[in-house]
Amino acid sequence: MGTEKGIQLFALVSLLAVLAGCASHKNSEAPSGATQPASGGSKWGYYNGEPVTKWNPDGRTMTLLTELRYTDPQGVVWVAPIGSVVDGASIPRYLWSVMGGPFEGKYRNASVLHDVAYGEHNRPWWDCDRMFYNAMRCSGVSVTEAKTMYYALYKFGHHWKFPIKRGKPVKYEGALVARGEEIPRAVPVNPA
Repeated sequence: MGTEKGIQLFALVSLLAVLAGCASHKNSEAPSGATQPASGGSKWGYYNGEPVTKWNPDGRTMTLLTELRYTDPQGVVWVAPIGSVVDGASIPRYLWSVMGGPFEGKYRNASVLHDVAYGEHNRPWWDCDRMFYNAMRCSGVSVTEAKTMYYALYKFGHHWKFPIKRGKPVKYEGALVARGEEIPRAVPVNPA
C-alpha cells in the first residue's frame, strides 16, 4: 500500500471512530426495523419482507432463504433473490470494527442488498452505493453513520466499469423505439 493511500486510510478510520462515537448518542430519525410504511413509501423508500438466512459451512457466507425487496425513493426495485450468497465483502472490512459487521445492527438489510447488487454488476456502482445509503436511512441508520459508510464505499469500495448505452432507433411492431447500444470507448481515427 502506498504511503499516501495509507495516510488516507488511517485518517478515514480515525474519523470514523470519532463519528461513530458521536452518532451513537443521537436518537435515530426513523424507527428501527425495516418495514413498509402504511402509506406505501417514505422519503427513503421501503422494504418488502425481512431476510431469512442460513449460515453456510464455511462460516463466512450466508444464503438467503427468502427474497428481500427494497424500493428506493425513485421507485426502483432492488431485489436480493432466494439463494443469493452474501458475505458482507462489499462493505470495506476495516469499517467492521468501527461501525459493526455487515450482518449486525440496522444496516443489515442494506448490506445484503448491496452485496447482491455488487455481485450482479447489472447497474452502475454509484447507483448501488446510493441505494445502500437510502436503504440504510430507511432502516433507521443515523445520517452521520450512513454518510460515513457511503463515503467509505465511494472512496474505497470495489468499482467496475459500466458500459454507457445510447438509444438507436429501430422499428418494432410498426413503431420506432430505442434499443440500447454500447458506446465505443475509442473510435479509430484512420480506419485504413
